[in-house]
Amino acid sequence: MVYIGIDLGGTKVSGAIFQEDNSIIIQERMMLEGRGGTDVSDLISELCRRLLMLAAIPDNHKISIGICVPGIAYSRTGRVWAPNIPGWEDFPLRDELLKVFPTAGITAESDRTCYILGETSQGIARGCQNAIFIAVGTGIGAGILIDGQILHGNSDIVGATGWMALKPPYTNEYDKCGCFETYASGTGIALQARKLVLNNSSYKGMLSEIPADNITAHNVFRAYSENDAIALKVINDAVEMWGMAAANFVSLFNPEMVIFGGGIFGPATPLIEKIYAEAVKWAQPISIKQCTFAATTLPDTAGLYGAGRTAIISNLR
Repeated sequence: MVYIGIDLGGTKVSGAIFQEDNSIIIQERMMLEGRGGTDVSDLISELCRRLLMLAAIPDNHKISIGICVPGIAYSRTGRVWAPNIPGWEDFPLRDELLKVFPTAGITAESDRTCYILGETSQGIARGCQNAIFIAVGTGIGAGILIDGQILHGNSDIVGATGWMALKPPYTNEYDKCGCFETYASGTGIALQARKLVLNNSSYKGMLSEIPADNITAHNVFRAYSENDAIALKVINDAVEMWGMAAANFVSLFNPEMVIFGGGIFGPATPLIEKIYAEAVKWAQPISIKQCTFAATTLPDTAGLYGAGRTAIISNLR
């Protein structure tokens, strides 16, 4: 059996052939260059063919393909939703790939699921049977592995963590992406900083030097490192939210480890000790003492390793 893992991002698609221990034999990547619809599935097929050619694997060899999708992968239908790829609102990915590889096993998983599979197979949570990956970037999602099994839910939307209810009362500000994301995602951090800058005419700190609409999470973290008052407020609020959310996961699922990743971790990695201290206040006391918080050790490859693990697992079913 040949195991191929594909990690589809917003701008590129990475692929690798894996051994049964989920180590990489050969790796390649291609750029999306604005593609959408079937052009993206064609690119995935082209990448798979290139990997097989580079590894000198004959066309008649049995293949299992795992795909990390930046959105939702519907396990029953093989269709996917990926909001940043045009034409992928309900795209028949499995069917399209079967046109090229009709005898292959093809399994897609959400990126958050692949992140936890990557970390528990090749990263800092290697060997864990109970672990949660909280991915904080533009949005917030969580991959959840409990008793060695990935949780999917009724319609494969498990881990939509940005919608966690952490700060009442409800406001219409939460309508678009949920409470947690509004304060503690990369987009949310920038949004909260902009609001505070615009509403404080006496503020003369670092962020006042940037047009409010141009403030990014990166700017906020840089200002935080310089003890800027607004940046301190925004990041401390985010730390509180990350800690509360992690505490809820610990109390519900009793994991061995909570891993933080995504573009914000990154600059937020030095805050993990503070996040843990916040979580201790809220979590079930025995569970939190048994749980380790850590940053991803696969910041660029967790999704790819998770896709490889998906290909391996699906072949075992």
